[in-house]
Parts: sequence; structure tokens; C-alpha cells
Amino acid sequence: MALRRLAGPAGLLVATLLLSSCGIFGDKDKEAEPKELVNVQNQLNVKRVWSTKVGSESEFLLVGLRPVGDGNRIYAASHNGNVMAINPDSGKPAWKSDLDIELSAGPAVGEGVLAVVSTDGFVVVLDAATGIEQWRVFVGGETLARPLIKGDFVIVQTIDNRLVALARFDGRQRWQIEQTLPVLTMRGASSPMLVGSVVIAGFDNGRLLAANIETGDVEWDAMLSLPTGRSDLDRLSDIDGAIAIVGQDIYAAGYQGRIASLAAESGQVLWSREISSHVGAAADWNSVYTTRDDGEVVALTRTSGVELWRNDDLLRRDPTLPVPFHTVVVVGDFEGYLHFLSSIDGKALARVRLGGKAISSEPMVIGNRLYVQSDDGTLAAYEIVLQQPKRKAPDVSKPADES
Repeated sequence: MALRRLAGPAGLLVATLLLSSCGIFGDKDKEAEPKELVNVQNQLNVKRVWSTKVGSESEFLLVGLRPVGDGNRIYAASHNGNVMAINPDSGKPAWKSDLDIELSAGPAVGEGVLAVVSTDGFVVVLDAATGIEQWRVFVGGETLARPLIKGDFVIVQTIDNRLVALARFDGRQRWQIEQTLPVLTMRGASSPMLVGSVVIAGFDNGRLLAANIETGDVEWDAMLSLPTGRSDLDRLSDIDGAIAIVGQDIYAAGYQGRIASLAAESGQVLWSREISSHVGAAADWNSVYTTRDDGEVVALTRTSGVELWRNDDLLRRDPTLPVPFHTVVVVGDFEGYLHFLSSIDGKALARVRLGGKAISSEPMVIGNRLYVQSDDGTLAAYEIVLQQPKRKAPDVSKPADES
């Protein structure tokens, strides 16, 4: 887990502490060690369709780079400034752009453009068809959240608790929302999401809000994770992970707080459970999935939050958010493994390895394929090959039954 300490009204960066996810909580070395993997007899035929190199590794900076698709192409970016459009069938690049800057978040795609964000606070927008840069604008802070592109807007959330709306055509700032910033926060930011014409965003002070995309007016503001405790460390309550939306229901999780379902139109909490997570929430039509801060994977019923199952196979292995894929959920870990768990009971059904470097960002699902990017800039596509039952051919040598 990475922490950053901020001080003063401007929220200046004073220090960044790179700590293991359990090292600050456990005194015994053995308790802080990642759990060893047990052998898994693969019950699924997981096939790697292709892999390609996007760029160089991110050097454990916990950047927010992960692939995205628009139905025609897959887009990916690397920490050293490469942005690529990739043919989803072959894995071959349609175009590649070198922006000559270090990137920390993206890409996002929509309305014919692609957006990435640099570590020094520049938003760069490219033409999605050609990769030609259209504009770059300084927003004053790093972001680890994927931008949101909709209509005439590019929405960016920075790590200093600001939500900034830029004009899609030229990058002019249209509006900005700023939340109070705690003294100590985790390094990260949740990516803004859209429900109708409302932007949903979570912040490091534990608040979740909805803002009108056209005006920036806040329609509701809810406290998801209430800071508690005496020390700054105890009061960490960041909403840094993914926000899931199914219909008009929002699912979000906070660190040292709770996972909750909220109504998109009002922000009313429909149900909540005391679960601490910094990777957020994922959902399908039946269940909500999250990974606790200790690495335990948890599934809850989507409508009521009743716990369905837990899997502790990945304790202290820095697992990603579980992503629904077919009848399983897929989780990456710090050694480059992909774990395929049953969405029904959480049992391990298969395991494959992308490479030796960590998978820090959750996989992405488009159609029947899973796309995964590791921290060394490798992007791969996977499929689950379904076993078709063999049909027995009729024995034409025997006469038909005339009875």
C-alpha cells in the first residue's frame, strides 16, 4: 500500500511512503509474508490468444494504466509515454504514438477521441482513429484515475481531491469541484463514472458525490466511509477503487470503511457492509465483488449485500479487484498470476501466469475476451475455451427400427 502525507491549505506533497499492504499493521514478519499458492487443477481451458508489448514497466509507482476498448479496437498506454491502438483479433497495432512524457492514468476512449494523463498533470487528447494529438492541457495535479469522456466533456479526477471538467474540443476548463483533503491519504483515485447525465465520483475524505456533467452542480453528496480513530493512519477512509454501476444502483467501497449500494438518483444508501477495500467494487447482475485490504476476495448478493462466499487463497498477495468473466471472477496478483474463481462459491478453477511482473490494475472484459496489462507493459488477451460435448454419429450400417 502506498501512502502520501499532505500538509497546508494547498495540499502540498510532503512524503510518499511505499509500504507493503500489511507491513504497517503486523509486527510479525511471518504474518506479513504473502500466502503461498497451492496447486490448482485447472478445470477451465484458459487460452492466451495473443500478447504484445506496450512499453516499459512502471517501476512500482502504482499508476492507473489499463486497457480500454470501443468495440473496434483495444487501446493501451505505458508509463514511458507510449499509446497504442490494437486490433483485438490479432494483437497487432493499428497505430502507435510516443508522447514523450511519463503517463500515470488512462487511456479513456469515447466520442472519437482518446485521453491519457501524465505524471506531471497534463491531460493529452488524441484522435482515436489515427493517434494524432489534438491538445494537451495542464490540470495542476497528477491523477491515477481513468478520465471520463462523454459528449463535449473530458472529466479528470486528480489525487488532490479535485474533479475537473474540460471541453473535449480544446481542453478549456468548464467547471471544477474540490473536496477537503485529509492530512494522510493513500496513493490512488477512483475513476469517475456516468449515470445518465450525472458524474459519480469518490474522494479521499470518504465522500461519494453526483454532479451534473453540464454544469458541475452537485446533486447529492454522501459519506461512504466515515473517518474514525485518533491517529491520521486510523482515520484513512479513501475511496480509491473502482465504482460499479448496474442499472440505477451504485456500488462503492472505502478503505477502513464499508462497501455499500447507493441509489443513483438520490445517493440514499440501500445497504452497506463493514468491509475495508482500496480496490473498490465490481458487479454483475447477481453479485458484488471486492477484495479486502488483506487480500481476501469477497462476494455479496447485489440486491441485499448478504455475503455469499470468501476466498483467502490470495492473502497479502496484493490481488486486484475481482472482475466478472463468464461464470468466474478473475483476479491478478503481485507475481503476475491470473486466478479464475467460481462466481458461485469462490473456489479456484484455474490459474495462468502472464509474466513475472505484478498485475496491479484489474483486467478488462469485452465480449468473450479478457484483456490484462502487467506492470512491465505487457498486454495480453485471453479466452475461456468451452468444451463442446462430442456427438455420437449414428451407425448407418444397421437397418432402421421398423417397429
